[in-house]
Amino acid sequence: MNFDIPAELVQYLKELDEFIEREIKPLEAQDDNLRFFDHRREHARTDWDNGGLPRHEWEALLAEAKRRADAAGHFRYPFPKQFGGRDGTNLGMAIIREHLTTKGLGLHCDLQNEHAVVGNNISLLLMLEYGSAAQKDEWIAPLAAGEKIFAFGITEPNHGSDATHMETVAVRVGDNWRINGEKTWNTGVHTASHDLIFARTSGNAGDGIGITAFIVPTASAGFKVEEMMWTFNMPTDHGRISLRDVVVPNSTIFGQEGRGLQVVQHFFNENRIRQAASSLGAAQFCINESVAYARTRKTFGKALASNQGIQFPLVELQTQCEMLRALIHKTAWMMDTYGAFSVSDKVSMCNYWANRMCCEAADRAMQVHGGMGYSRHKPFEHIYRHHRRYRITEGSEEIQMRRVAGYLFGFMQQRAPKGVTEV
Repeated sequence: MNFDIPAELVQYLKELDEFIEREIKPLEAQDDNLRFFDHRREHARTDWDNGGLPRHEWEALLAEAKRRADAAGHFRYPFPKQFGGRDGTNLGMAIIREHLTTKGLGLHCDLQNEHAVVGNNISLLLMLEYGSAAQKDEWIAPLAAGEKIFAFGITEPNHGSDATHMETVAVRVGDNWRINGEKTWNTGVHTASHDLIFARTSGNAGDGIGITAFIVPTASAGFKVEEMMWTFNMPTDHGRISLRDVVVPNSTIFGQEGRGLQVVQHFFNENRIRQAASSLGAAQFCINESVAYARTRKTFGKALASNQGIQFPLVELQTQCEMLRALIHKTAWMMDTYGAFSVSDKVSMCNYWANRMCCEAADRAMQVHGGMGYSRHKPFEHIYRHHRRYRITEGSEEIQMRRVAGYLFGFMQQRAPKGVTEV
């Protein structure tokens, strides 16, 4: 077995680093843009008097970074070549995401807005897979460039992770559909022109089929953003919306009627392994910073690093990082080789453990750095607040563990990769 990172990927990371130093770091430093990343970051980003929304200046800066990354050929790395990408692999994206977050907080990668100079545009991948010819004509180009988005209306206030007990319903009226219901945690709905609404069109509560996805214009009569949900990590771009007799044509159906949950599930594994890699990189950053600080900080006449009380917790975290990195790389490689759903249990293992470990690493970094670690003059509280949400979103860690248990105890089945015996 060869555990070396592929040579072409090593070269690409070097190219990416050169771009960040040449284009992104200067942009981050000009016009006091550092206010978005130093101790002023939460206030600089948040329009407190406008529902806690991201300030226009903050989102404009992110858009400019994406524009530069796209012009340099980086933003679309994971996309097919025919759409300006590099046919990036799951292994490649996992290594890149870890590489970017290991650098720490900055304009190159700030996951509060799922922002990175190498895009993770799940919306585009979904459009390529499920969009009708007309939908592709309208959406592919602006999605690929990061110029246009649609929000996701999946989660409901009364049901959380359980998407099968969906109270939002759509009823056919001739060639149209009338939608009624409520959704929460619609990320990006404050700027999205459309919301991908999932509604029950047939079947009964708890059924996996009978749910349909609709691309609903947010300007539709009866579509209302009720509030923006203030969160542990501000600003907020997560809206609670209501739909009251919202009428849309049949052409807005995304994918097959009654098969909407397939749309949601299709790229879960790809997104979860990338999320795990991002958390791994952020955890490694916290460890690296703590080790460097402990070697130079002296208390009671000696360096902090000489104390086993400082050493051992960081040793345990570093050990977890090394083991998790090996599993993430193996899992991503297997996804590329045997299919994204051939290793669903391992994706869930990577995801819940990486997100939890990142929070532990950020907390330990605060402890090692003492008072300054607790302050906003260090990035650890920001890393903790952001990655803490990953333990809930995209399937909570309990959901991920239940998924692993399903495969472990035989309640769920997945196709074993050809030539590989699952133990």
